Amino acid sequence: MKSSWIAERMQTMPSSGIRKIFELGQQLKNPVNLSIGQPHFDVPEPIKSAAIEAIRNGNNGYTVTSGIAELREKLKKQTCDRLKERDRDLIITSGTSGALTVTILATINPGDEVLVLDPYFVSYPHLISIAGGIPIFVNTYPSFEIQIDQIESKINLKTKAILFASPANPTGSCISKDQLMQLGELARKHQLILISDEIYRHFVYDQPFHSVAEFYPETIVVDGFGKSYGVTGWRLGYVHGPTEIIQEIAKIQQYTFVCAPSISQFGAIAALDYDTSSIVRDYRSKRDRLIDALKDHYELTIPGGAFYLFPKAPQGDAEKFCLQAIKHELLIIPGASFSQQNTHFRVSFAAKDEVLERGIDILIRLASFK
Repeated sequence: MKSSWIAERMQTMPSSGIRKIFELGQQLKNPVNLSIGQPHFDVPEPIKSAAIEAIRNGNNGYTVTSGIAELREKLKKQTCDRLKERDRDLIITSGTSGALTVTILATINPGDEVLVLDPYFVSYPHLISIAGGIPIFVNTYPSFEIQIDQIESKINLKTKAILFASPANPTGSCISKDQLMQLGELARKHQLILISDEIYRHFVYDQPFHSVAEFYPETIVVDGFGKSYGVTGWRLGYVHGPTEIIQEIAKIQQYTFVCAPSISQFGAIAALDYDTSSIVRDYRSKRDRLIDALKDHYELTIPGGAFYLFPKAPQGDAEKFCLQAIKHELLIIPGASFSQQNTHFRVSFAAKDEVLERGIDILIRLASFK
């Protein structure tokens, strides 16, 4: 193979640090896996049954690009009722990653700058770069709270959008209602696109969930089913926003993913009627157990949502610390996978209680690592 066959963009795109940890973990006989952002619970039976019935009924072919009508209308009604607005369209996508991909490709031009809150989900800067955009990082350490003045200081004539998640991966931080209102005002002042990743909105523990779209209706919201219902492998997400933008996003989907998986869409209709409150209570309990056990051993912030903790590594070298953890059969993710810094590490508490307890024991032993 000739090296010239490889696109230049690949020279600046490293392999995922998360995948590297997975590969190292394959060498372990009985690993304590607190690395993966995969809900540990099984898919609820009504959702399984709906997908199985769809297969048996022959619903195995393509759907229309925007998604089957019953799912779209049900989801659109729930979304509009929650946001108290009507002028909002919606498209079903191939996972939340697919939703982010088509959204960025439909909105970002080569040379456009996109502000990204650091830490960030691993794919954000690379998806921006694929579209020819330039990610500009806004540091939120050590509290992981946003500072509107700091964000505004990064805005210039090339700035097109702000991309963020709340609750966030990897920090679990939630942007407050007041801060979301200020962020909406900032976007309106500078005529910016807000792209809000709300895949973890069901997992909020200490306050009601609020979307920035409540205050800035022009916001493009990315959401999905994988985390809330344990169907990450079903690859089902959606995007909602102003009709004009959603129509353009649909064009990109036509020529890329074509449509979201049909069987997953039929299962999702049942998912929208499933009460996840008991799952959320269980995850809040896991969070509290993890915080109580580690707060005297690590510098950390309490995550208000999602299912991650993002402590500071002893001695401030997260990669070195995570490699040491692997020697103790613990899999965690160094912060450099999600950040321009390598000072923190991500722990997922989406695990069975016995696995979480084993992980806590190892982390306490590792707290004095030098």
